[in-house]
Amino acid sequence: MARDPIAVATALLRALEAGHRGEDLRHHFAPSASTTEHPNRLKPAGARATLDQMLAASEVGAGLLARQEYDVRSAVAVGDTAILRLTWSGVVARDAGPFRRGDELVAHIAQFVETADGLITSIETFDCYEPFDARP
Repeated sequence: MARDPIAVATALLRALEAGHRGEDLRHHFAPSASTTEHPNRLKPAGARATLDQMLAASEVGAGLLARQEYDVRSAVAVGDTAILRLTWSGVVARDAGPFRRGDELVAHIAQFVETADGLITSIETFDCYEPFDARP
């Protein structure tokens, strides 16, 4: 397994783009991995999650999206941490809450991915979503 933190972080993104979810993602993470999502449009209070919670959320998220892509704009490694600036886009698969099938969501993200021994130990993410209230 790759030990370069940027390669470790981007391997997870590519797996997500390919539609992997739930237990199929576990091998990217250390058993004690966690994530911190700072407040954003979808999670106004932010959120923290354990690995099991992350994997369960990936199942739900995959069911809501027809596809998703991660465009890594820049990446820097500092020790065992990958710092990524990326744009995420996803196409909604079915009507859900305020979203309609076919809607495209876009978020500009700063993400700090800590690694050890080629595995992700934590992800801290700052997701800035483009407006999605207005309907044409």
